[in-house]
Amino acid sequence: MQAAARPTTIIDVVVPGAGIVRDVALVASFTLFVAVFAQIAIRLPFTPVPITGQTLAVLVTGGALGANRGAASLALYALIGSIGVPLFAPSAAALEGELIHFVLPWEGTGDLIWSLTSGGYIVGFIAAAYVVGRLAERGWDRGWKVTVAMLIGNVLVYVPGLLWLGYKIESFDNALVFGLYPFIVGDLIKLYVAAIALPGAWAIIGRRR
Repeated sequence: MQAAARPTTIIDVVVPGAGIVRDVALVASFTLFVAVFAQIAIRLPFTPVPITGQTLAVLVTGGALGANRGAASLALYALIGSIGVPLFAPSAAALEGELIHFVLPWEGTGDLIWSLTSGGYIVGFIAAAYVVGRLAERGWDRGWKVTVAMLIGNVLVYVPGLLWLGYKIESFDNALVFGLYPFIVGDLIKLYVAAIALPGAWAIIGRRR
């Protein structure tokens, strides 16, 4: 009796093979991918949370790597940032005087998650990558369902993010003002980009085959 085939995501086609060394390399590579996109930031003067490319990178990471590797990549991101390595998005203070920051000079934040107003979002990244990855393993990354998967991932980022922001600023009403409303349009754009990236990659691979 044959064992069930391992769920296939786009990365298993682009980077074929198996083994722990390959998986560790992929996990680490996508951790760096998220860190780089965290450095694409727009400072908003009325909120301590900047607009960044992180959410886009998180959704793509989950969809590309699958559930376990996607979650591991974001957990590694959270761990490395929490020991002081400046991987997290720049703080509003670090972006003072800038409207748009694009990667360099590197302005990353490295601090314990629970000391950051954006710490809840970072926790949400792990859950989002896992769920989007699980849905991708079931084929949701190849058709219209990818939009639903990405929307679910976005919700999983926002729930802990807003709860923690509300706790830190001692106002859950203001958490919506500072941490949700200013980002709706931008996140819809990022969600759309992520939702076309994975099916687009599958279409390109299909044509090359």
